Amino acid sequence: MYIGGVEGGATHSTLVICDESGTIVGKAKGPSTNHWAVGIPGVAERIAAMARTAKEEANLPVDQRLTAVGLCLSGAEADETNRELEAYLHTHYPTVAERYVVCSDTVGSIQAVSSRGGMVIIAGTGSNTLLRNPDGSTHGCGGWGHMIGDEGGAWWIARNAIKTVFDHRDNLRRSKHPIERVWELIQEHFGVRTLHDLLDHSYGRFCKTAYAGLCARLARCALDERDPLCRKLFDEAGQTLARSVCALQDKISPELLRPSDAVAGSTLDIVCVGSVWLSWELLRDGFVAELTAKGFPHDLRLLRLTTTMALGAAYLAADTYQLQLPRDYTGNYDVFYTYRAGTNGTGNGMAGAEVDNHKTNGRS
Repeated sequence: MYIGGVEGGATHSTLVICDESGTIVGKAKGPSTNHWAVGIPGVAERIAAMARTAKEEANLPVDQRLTAVGLCLSGAEADETNRELEAYLHTHYPTVAERYVVCSDTVGSIQAVSSRGGMVIIAGTGSNTLLRNPDGSTHGCGGWGHMIGDEGGAWWIARNAIKTVFDHRDNLRRSKHPIERVWELIQEHFGVRTLHDLLDHSYGRFCKTAYAGLCARLARCALDERDPLCRKLFDEAGQTLARSVCALQDKISPELLRPSDAVAGSTLDIVCVGSVWLSWELLRDGFVAELTAKGFPHDLRLLRLTTTMALGAAYLAADTYQLQLPRDYTGNYDVFYTYRAGTNGTGNGMAGAEVDNHKTNGRS
């Protein structure tokens, strides 16, 4: 028995193959597998290519079908297109796998840390927040793409930086902070000299991932130079990400919560996925302030995956088809922050060594 899992992002993807012991025996990387960007045939072709590479690493014949594969893909929120992708794979790439389960990339992140459910906030190129309850019901906030949403993601932060410069220079909305350093970073990133030069990158040559790449420069400037405008952009991103948690507050099942480690109360685990979370130091104050302002009633543990989300996708495939796949959830994540409800954001940070002792034993 060999079970596969795919982490399909808007920028890059990962496929893993697990054997019967739950050990990853094959792994492959690939480009975006978001069907809104590359189409159903393009996604299927890329999955098949990664499967061939991973099978070679696992010393499997390329025509040996995997027992099941979980496809947790960016943009895979609609059942109709998910079934279309599954049918396309069976028809055009019949040797990849016997069975599939297709769902959003948010689900795979939750599956990597618990079979009971939880919450995930993806803040990478784009953003998306999903709650999955123990009964299997799901509720989301965001994930609508850059034209409608993506608040708190790298594209959104980069776009806000650019918009701030445009508005300030137009005297439409003057920035409270100096814009000069941010404008220099924009010029360096896109290789432009004027605002008009930037229009080509915003329309004719627009690439969402290239746009989002500006976010890394802004983060370094916020940390190393403490530029006030850069820091403000990330503070606002932290507020926005916390707002998505509060938006799903009423949908959280009591069965999902566990007793708080510190005082009487309840705790919700949130998996934080995506490159924006690498700048937690810049997001933290805005994130905590928003939770406090909204009176969020539960303690939170923010988890960072220490393995690929593709492993969670493999777990999902195993659980969907009732295949026994051993796993130790506690080895898949670290707790990087604990929020205590009702403390006004003070004393909430916990060092990694301290937090590791609070992991829930998830071996099954």
